[in-house]
Amino acid sequence: MIKTYDKYFIRLFCKKLLLIFLVFFSLTFILTIFEEITFFNETQSKFYLPFLIAMMDVPTTILEIFPFILLISTQLFFLEIIKKKENELIKINNLNNFYLVKLLSICAFVFGILVITIYYPFSSKLKFIYSDVKNIYSKDGKYLKHYNENGLWIKDEIDNHIYIINASNSKDNFLNDVFISKFSTEFILIENIFSKKIDISSNNWVVKKPIIFKNNNQIDTKEDLILKSHFDFKKINNTFKNLNSFNIFQLIDVKKENELLGYSSKDIDLHILKIISLPLYFAIMVIISSIIMFNIPRNKPYIFHILLGILLSVVIYYINNIFNIFGLTNKIPTYLSVFFPIIILSIISSIGLIRINEK
Repeated sequence: MIKTYDKYFIRLFCKKLLLIFLVFFSLTFILTIFEEITFFNETQSKFYLPFLIAMMDVPTTILEIFPFILLISTQLFFLEIIKKKENELIKINNLNNFYLVKLLSICAFVFGILVITIYYPFSSKLKFIYSDVKNIYSKDGKYLKHYNENGLWIKDEIDNHIYIINASNSKDNFLNDVFISKFSTEFILIENIFSKKIDISSNNWVVKKPIIFKNNNQIDTKEDLILKSHFDFKKINNTFKNLNSFNIFQLIDVKKENELLGYSSKDIDLHILKIISLPLYFAIMVIISSIIMFNIPRNKPYIFHILLGILLSVVIYYINNIFNIFGLTNKIPTYLSVFFPIIILSIISSIGLIRINEK
């Protein structure tokens, strides 16, 4: 049964968490809204659309900084109870510092589970809508990309011509077994082009030894054909698939599609592992923040604690990014790129907890 002082500490921690969440949400919204206003400035859209779109994008950004929101919230929690000398409740009830750290870390772990099961599906749905709306108003909205069991499909529009492109797969800057249908803007077929391989390293595609079907004639040529496109290899592999716009089940489906077509799924694996590990990550961040607060002299000003929390957040953020890059570039296994920083932080936390009751 949860005791009265347990409820009090949990309630106070949740209040601080909500406060910091709202602060970061507001700051992120302000930064985002300027970008969206600039984007929609040259479009014929409703005046409220940039604000609505910004609101849809902010939850995904907040998801990335939740660990640091928890870290700063924990600092404010300790500053509050120390200021009001409410930490003496622990000693009065014959408890120790480890009890309080354990209570907060459990709260953070449960919060992480709620983020995975409720917040993330909600934010991913908003991000999906956000991407759809941005694509509609984008200057590049005339082209699309899609994967299915028949390979890669691209719709592109260049110089008043519409191109429907189908390739079996893309690898090492090349599209393989490509069939291109060229239409007029009224969708009247002009010609078909087939090539075993097309170099798509730039926006000027190099069609290797194309076979052209035009006016019921087949034209074989040994000369390469240059075809302009909005796409290159990087865009084909990265655009229109913002992983934050998919929930866990959709990510698994996308991974299966990629494996079926022979495409790499390392970024998907990395993203799924990062989401699943959030509860543990949250708990460790709270433990680290608690250890810091127990070890800092009480006469230090509030701003010192906040700046220390922000500095620590930045350091941890860049460490995570470095390991994520190592995972994506095959320097280390994907699972290790996610869990190795957590292991390091866990070891640091364990060392700090050894003498926590002496503070």
